[in-house]
Amino acid sequence: MPLKIDRLNLMLGLAIVLSVFSSFSVMAAKVSFKEFCPQLVGQWAGDAAKAGEIPRKVAVTGFCSHDQRQLILSVSIGTRAPFSETWWFREQGDQVLLTYYDGVAEDKQQLFSLYRQNGDYSLLGEGVVNARPALIQLLFDAQTQTQTQTQTQTQTQTRAQNQAGGWQWTQNIQYLDDDIDRYQLFRGIEMTPVAPSP
Repeated sequence: MPLKIDRLNLMLGLAIVLSVFSSFSVMAAKVSFKEFCPQLVGQWAGDAAKAGEIPRKVAVTGFCSHDQRQLILSVSIGTRAPFSETWWFREQGDQVLLTYYDGVAEDKQQLFSLYRQNGDYSLLGEGVVNARPALIQLLFDAQTQTQTQTQTQTQTQTRAQNQAGGWQWTQNIQYLDDDIDRYQLFRGIEMTPVAPSP
C-alpha cells in the first residue's frame, strides 16, 4: 500500500510540473541567452527583501561577457555577510546554468530554461529548496521608464535597450509536495538604473 501511495504522489508531482511548464510555454516564448544577457548590464539600486522581512537598500551590478554567453549579477549591501552575492548565469546548450555564492554557504547550482513574455524574462527550473522538491522561477519584470530623457535619440535608444527603465527581480518558489498550485514569493529585488556620474 505505501508503494502505491508513493507512486501516486510521484505521478501527481509530475503532472503538476508538466502542467505548469506547458501552461507557461503557451503564454511565453523560449529565447536565447544572447537576447537576455545585455539587458541586465549596468548599475542598479533599490530595495530588496525576502517575504516577511524589512526591505534593505542594495546595489546590483550587471556584467555580460563579450560573446554574450555569461552574465554576472553582483548584489551588495544588505546581504547576510559583508560580501556580495554573486549570481553567475551562463549559457549551456539551450539552457542556462546558474552558480550562486555569497561567501558564507556552499556554492549552489541550478539549471533553468529561459522565456520571454511582453518584455519580461523568466528563468524556470526544478530543484530542491529547504529539502523539498520545488519549481524555481527567477522573474525579471520590465519596469516602464518614467524619467524624462534629455539625451540624443541614439543615446536614449541604447539606454532603453540596455536598461528597459529598470527591473523588478523576484525569486519565486512553488513546492511540488504542497497543494498550493501557484508560486510563492521568496525574495524581491528592485533594480532602478543608476545614472552615470557626469
